[in-house]
Amino acid sequence: MGVVLRNLFSPKKQAVIFAIKGVLAMAMALTIAMALNLERPYWALVSAIFLQLRPESGLVIEKAICQIIGTIVGGLFGILLLSLLMPYPYLALGTLAIWLGLNSALSAMVRQANFVYAFAMAAVTAAIVVLLVMVDPTSVSSQSIFDVAQARMSEIIIGSICAGLVSHLFWPVKVKHSLQIQSRAVINQTLDYLVAELDAKGTHEKRHTQIDNVMATLGVINDDSSAVRYEGPKGPGRSRAANQLAQKVLSLLALIQIFGRLQRNHSELITSDLEQLFNRLKEVLASIAASDNYEFCAEKIKVFRKELTEWRVNNTFEAPFESHMFNVGLDIAVDITILLRAYKALEERDKTLLNAPSMLTYRDPLAGVIVGFRTLLVFVIGACIWISTGSSAALMVMILPVIFSIMLARIPLAILRVVIKRLLMGVVVASFVTIFFALNLLSQSGGQLEILLLILAGPYFLGLLLLADRETLPYGLGFCVPFSILVRPSSDMSLAFSIDYTLSAAMAIFAGVSILFWIFHLFTGPSVQLLVSRVFKATHKDLLEIDNQKMPAIWYNRRMSDRLLRLINYDQGSHSRAITDLALTGLNLGHATVRVQSICENLAGKNLKHLKKWQYKLADAFLLASKGKCDEEFKQASDLLYQELISEVGDSAQVEAIQGMFIRINLTLKRSASKIN
Repeated sequence: MGVVLRNLFSPKKQAVIFAIKGVLAMAMALTIAMALNLERPYWALVSAIFLQLRPESGLVIEKAICQIIGTIVGGLFGILLLSLLMPYPYLALGTLAIWLGLNSALSAMVRQANFVYAFAMAAVTAAIVVLLVMVDPTSVSSQSIFDVAQARMSEIIIGSICAGLVSHLFWPVKVKHSLQIQSRAVINQTLDYLVAELDAKGTHEKRHTQIDNVMATLGVINDDSSAVRYEGPKGPGRSRAANQLAQKVLSLLALIQIFGRLQRNHSELITSDLEQLFNRLKEVLASIAASDNYEFCAEKIKVFRKELTEWRVNNTFEAPFESHMFNVGLDIAVDITILLRAYKALEERDKTLLNAPSMLTYRDPLAGVIVGFRTLLVFVIGACIWISTGSSAALMVMILPVIFSIMLARIPLAILRVVIKRLLMGVVVASFVTIFFALNLLSQSGGQLEILLLILAGPYFLGLLLLADRETLPYGLGFCVPFSILVRPSSDMSLAFSIDYTLSAAMAIFAGVSILFWIFHLFTGPSVQLLVSRVFKATHKDLLEIDNQKMPAIWYNRRMSDRLLRLINYDQGSHSRAITDLALTGLNLGHATVRVQSICENLAGKNLKHLKKWQYKLADAFLLASKGKCDEEFKQASDLLYQELISEVGDSAQVEAIQGMFIRINLTLKRSASKIN
């Protein structure tokens, strides 16, 4: 509560600007909706509120587009459903429940919050249209169905457009600024993590804390990279630069594991040359992390690349392992060079980075089924309450909880409990403010729009101050949305002034969110072990198919990004962090596969008969390691491929490097399997 009081009575400048913009957007939406004589203009307010959750212009524009598309789809489905099934109300409600469950399940298949919101709007708009028609079945006609759908869609679209205009015209905040800040942060976090991996005295906890921070920031960058494209002609270029930056961060995470694990687990393999390489790499990374000057960083890594190249030319390596490790060091230097260029391209266009694709969402149909079932169940319980009571206020049990069910589905259960409790507290406060402040004053006013706006501006301003802070956002959301629905600002407020209806509606909203809380508790979804196993099986499948792609490294990074985030989230309560380590191993094995394929094809063409078998055995060995098992089949496949290379092209530095890679991968898989046990 200390944070709530601080945000209300000592808000930051950015929070005040955010709240003023929110009030302006809602005032504009309400004014236009009432001027058009729309029956329920408060839905325009609710629409504008949801668009305020992230104030950056690009994100607001993207969410507005998603909201409008979702609203149109939901409205059209509502019209179709009513035109076909209005004579069969129970069948209509059942079909609507399936539609809500389907959209909820599909929302679990996307990552960006704005795209999730599009599915939420497609679900909820259909529910609003169908339920508001069914609540008064005696006056139903084709015209009335169309009028209701048109009005609801118009109200929501008006709220979207007003929020977008205000965000663009008044104190605009750009996604590109936050993207630049987050990009600089993830570069520093990545470099710090690389240094920590090379530090022989570093702790297990420190390394995993840093990798958690890197992946969390990378997740934010992935989410924002799609929205920055709406910010001017340079937006698409910035989006692709952010994607390239994310690609190179993942590549660096894959590569640095090799050095760190070698130092910690196989120090006997470290020669004097390797030790010198480690120390020099650590020095370069630390100096780059400490500098804010792009030219200095670029020159530093350029010099290091030149040193490594000369080192490889002028020195004879003692063992195959050394050759492989120097190749890895050079790859790290190349990736850091491109990483720095990608960061610079967020400000200055770099045409060589313009074809970097975005990261892909990991789609698990099982998780989607659980999310869809929860939403369907919430709606069915609300429908039973509505049918049994016959109260129009009970409609709120079937609308708001559905929105929250879809939007909160990705939050871990431990955090979700806190979020829903804070939503409920916001609902309680909104009920008291509605009855004892807003409706009390409005009932004594002359019903003029100006007075309506003045009375509502204060509560909305305070609610938006809470929305501006991520920590207090649930309080603000739990206040602003129910407050709009309970006050029902419009030209005819007779229903809102009926205190029994307002109390019933408040109780219905509170009951609906409470039901949602228990539904989340009772149906938590698949176990963590099952979800982790499914992610590793999907990674195994990708390792089998990676050689069939045009740009295999990029293809693999795109697919592994969201999986890494999920596995790290699943594993954060663990002390050993074995799942995180194995996830990073999976990332590394994809890059190792690509490298071996490239070297082998350059040396001997595509006719190596043991290359494909080696790739399959590597994928199988990874899957075995995820179950805590290992065998000798991968080592045997590696030996066969090595012997074939020797017979085809003879001994060379590249063949020695491949042999060193085989040794390193085999050690990694054995260690990963032992950790899982």
